[in-house]
Amino acid sequence: MKNYLRLLRIHHWIKNFLIFLPLIFNGSLFDVPLFVKTVCGFFAFSLTASLLYIINDIADIDKDRNHPVKCKRPLAAGKISMKTAYCIAVLLSAAAACGCFYLITLPQALAANMILIGYFLMNIAYSHGLKDVPILDIVILVGGFVLRVLFGSAVTGIEISNWLYLTVFASCTYAALGKRRNELRIARLTAQDVDSPMTRNVLQFYNFAFLDKNMYVCLGLAITFYAMWSVDAKNAGTPLVWTVPLLIILGMKYSLNVENDSDGDPVEVILGDKVLLALAVLFAGILAGTLYL
Repeated sequence: MKNYLRLLRIHHWIKNFLIFLPLIFNGSLFDVPLFVKTVCGFFAFSLTASLLYIINDIADIDKDRNHPVKCKRPLAAGKISMKTAYCIAVLLSAAAACGCFYLITLPQALAANMILIGYFLMNIAYSHGLKDVPILDIVILVGGFVLRVLFGSAVTGIEISNWLYLTVFASCTYAALGKRRNELRIARLTAQDVDSPMTRNVLQFYNFAFLDKNMYVCLGLAITFYAMWSVDAKNAGTPLVWTVPLLIILGMKYSLNVENDSDGDPVEVILGDKVLLALAVLFAGILAGTLYL
């Protein structure tokens, strides 16, 4: 069972909680009808994401076998057969289709389903060539996070704040650049130690100076955009501005991890560091308390 959960990458479903952001920041988390819609949207999106992970693992199985970390994935390690992976992919397709069918009953069904289909097609294109195009590969990674927020907005009918959109875009670009940075570090170490080629072709177009500079530009912009949202007229009189220093500390701790031996994957970075995870929970708790209490 553990290998099947790893194949679906259930722990990566944490990314899909971005779907809840429009609901949370609108102060509507306890609106039961909207909450139910968002939960259903969350599972529809998560099943689609797991389907894409399997498709990507099937396409990259040979390269993953040469990667020091990805070689441990169930398909690359031979713990799950290709035939079984295809069967699971078919089942996930059916389950995701059922989720889309439910969304048809919502007033915002067309927009929500178009976003979900767009996310699927974008990632298929990414897995079959676009991941080798520099800059575009990062734009697609970031686009996946932004689409999650837009999907949450479409499912609930809640309009997204411009500051929220910009904050998500800048912070996810920072995380995506950090992921590429550490993939480049690992690939170079692998090439140096065992004389094997880089496992991701696009890495030959990047260097540490480019990735580092743009990473920290995006981190600075993300903090700035969030700070602007915290002092926006809508939030006047609230203590949200006091959460900005904590966000800066979060950014520094995340950067410290990325600069060390982490593989750069945002989920692995956060879940793999108890201090960072505790800071993230504290930030979320203070933010929620400020918005709702």
